[in-house]
Amino acid sequence: EAVCCIKKKKSTGSLDLSEQIKEVTKESHVRAENTELMLSFQRGQVTLPQYKLLLCSLYEIYQVLEEEMDRNSNHPAVAPIYFPAELARIKSIEKDLEYFYGPDWREKIVVPAATQRYSHRLRQIGKENPEFLVAHAYTRYLGDLSGGQVLGRIAQKSMGLKSGEGLSFFAFPGVSSPNLFKQLYRSRMNSVELTAEERNGVLEEAVRAFEFNIQVFDGLQKMLSVAGNRQRQSSTDSNAVHGKTLQIPGTFSPMLRMILGLFVALAAVVGLYAL
Repeated sequence: EAVCCIKKKKSTGSLDLSEQIKEVTKESHVRAENTELMLSFQRGQVTLPQYKLLLCSLYEIYQVLEEEMDRNSNHPAVAPIYFPAELARIKSIEKDLEYFYGPDWREKIVVPAATQRYSHRLRQIGKENPEFLVAHAYTRYLGDLSGGQVLGRIAQKSMGLKSGEGLSFFAFPGVSSPNLFKQLYRSRMNSVELTAEERNGVLEEAVRAFEFNIQVFDGLQKMLSVAGNRQRQSSTDSNAVHGKTLQIPGTFSPMLRMILGLFVALAAVVGLYAL
């Protein structure tokens, strides 16, 4: 499906790389955007357990992405879009994880299998096809930069956090103007010289990057659903022992709020994608 779209765009040689990436990922974007979860994002509900779990996955993903970007910083395809001072997220995520989990936060990280697959892919292309990092960096960094301020405010309000506490991930202090920086980033990316085969590979990787992000979201949802089911089962067993009737509204509402919180997770994982 992705290859079909890419072949179609190959005949349009006038498009810059950034425009081509946006074009070939449009279908994936629309598919994610029109799910019930994404549409419900507008409700602006996020829970602390959900947000903490999301940060764990973001930590794993960005740790590998930034290690591979650093290792390949002199590669001709990576060098033009290498902006560690402006975009690097790992230190910010570590700060947030320490705020929520404490000094031993590394021992408490839990991620779905999809996060591990995503990280493995980043490690693989960093070694075998560094030019493909362009697709992942563009999708992740510019998506987060686009949605950072909005998502940060939603998360802060939803969880009742004080300004900045636990929300470092959403802040880009090294970027004074997101719009101007995105223009610079796209310009640098469009200047990367790629063969026709390499460009086609980058476009395919952009679609793959988007799919990885959606799979991570699905994995987070399943983890929270399993946790919720266990919680409800525990409540049922406890009430049975004490001869009480299970109160559905009392046990279901927190879980409902938790699932609704995943709407923010999808937006954060995929970014608002206003690239």
